Amino acid sequence: MDQFTYSKKVMDYFKNPEFAKEMKNPDAMAELGNIRCGDVFRIYVKIKNNKIEDISYLSYGCMAAISACESFCRLVKGKTIKEAKKIGYRDIKNDLGDLPEFKLHCTMMVVETFKKAIKEYEKRL
Repeated sequence: MDQFTYSKKVMDYFKNPEFAKEMKNPDAMAELGNIRCGDVFRIYVKIKNNKIEDISYLSYGCMAAISACESFCRLVKGKTIKEAKKIGYRDIKNDLGDLPEFKLHCTMMVVETFKKAIKEYEKRL
């Protein structure tokens, strides 16, 4: 695989995102950024009966960053908080298919942003 090769799914998620939007009145929200690469992730979550009822994101970043956010949202929506916390960067990588190794930090940042949001939510319970 070429270091800049992206799968069709990465391209599709980047061009046709479903979850890329601000959410009004989220139950949980967090933002993380990486100064070295310039990526910034903000994740919004609505929780009902301990399940991820809705999730969305805003991202300032590259194709891999946006696709990783999109993949993560698709993987966790409808899951319980406990199930969603178990979804990691490898799950995103597997969902996306070909992703250059030097872009894996994007998948890790999405997971960390979500965990930060849930941690803040759980502190308020």
